Amino acid sequence: MTGSHWFEPVADHLGAAYLRYSFTKGTVQEVDFLVAELGLQPGMRVLDVGCGPGRHAHELARRGVQVHGIDISQRFVDLATAAAPDGATFERLDAREMAFDAEFDAVICLCQGAFGLMTATGDDDVVFGHMASALRPGGVLALSAFSAYFVVKYFESAVFDAATGVNHEHTEVRNEAGEARTVDLWTGCYTPRELRLLCAQAGLRVESISSVEPGSYALAPPTVESAEFLLVARRA
Repeated sequence: MTGSHWFEPVADHLGAAYLRYSFTKGTVQEVDFLVAELGLQPGMRVLDVGCGPGRHAHELARRGVQVHGIDISQRFVDLATAAAPDGATFERLDAREMAFDAEFDAVICLCQGAFGLMTATGDDDVVFGHMASALRPGGVLALSAFSAYFVVKYFESAVFDAATGVNHEHTEVRNEAGEARTVDLWTGCYTPRELRLLCAQAGLRVESISSVEPGSYALAPPTVESAEFLLVARRA
């Protein structure tokens, strides 16, 4: 595996405190939507790319779905494994080095982990292509991406690079003991057009692109007022 990524020490510091952040509190609603929209059934296999501590994978496994989660942070993988229900497995793996081949009925990549933090260096097509390759024919991808429109309009304290579409911010994160650390975060940001072009390149058919907020997943037209776009696309 490629050497350490800048996010790994951030995740090491956060640990289980990651699950205290408000954006992690809508897991059940998000999974409700994904199960319905992706047509997930017990026994299906799902790949969770950038799974973090495993909150979506755990919820899907509790519903009978077989989930394999990957994350570049060993700390997050350990947390996910320790709390895993039957049907959920995890491994440390760089999303840029995935080699799954038509093994999954669905791929999910949520909360700007493997697609956002991991693509800020320009590996968008690599990560996207690996996710598409992991799908069986007819399989479906659900991916959330940070909105470039929202960042430009509302992120006054961050620096958005118009040439690369990457947002850079200094932010404070706290661990389980409440100890604060100021860190740098680089996040790739996207427009619906860019997501459609990535799908076309990877051989995926776009079914929907919606503006969403954490814990409020629904089909809705893209706007400049929501922080995330949720893409649903299917392999031919």
